[in-house]
Amino acid sequence: MLFVGLVLLPMLVWFVGKAVFGAYAGHGFADFFGTLSSGFRSGDSGTWLLVLSPWLALQLIRLAVAGWRFAGKL
Repeated sequence: MLFVGLVLLPMLVWFVGKAVFGAYAGHGFADFFGTLSSGFRSGDSGTWLLVLSPWLALQLIRLAVAGWRFAGKL
């Protein structure tokens, strides 16, 4: 999940952003990724949320499945 959050998700965000809003303020994906990685290293909460969002989504799915199993046993 960390690979998805650090590599695949930023690529998807950049491609969708480019298609919807146009070119990024920098010179392409490398500048976008540099800005993202510097925010990640500096502890920016928005960047951390973006990077960890695939793991958080997986945990929420696991929690929902466990809740359904528990509710079925009642």
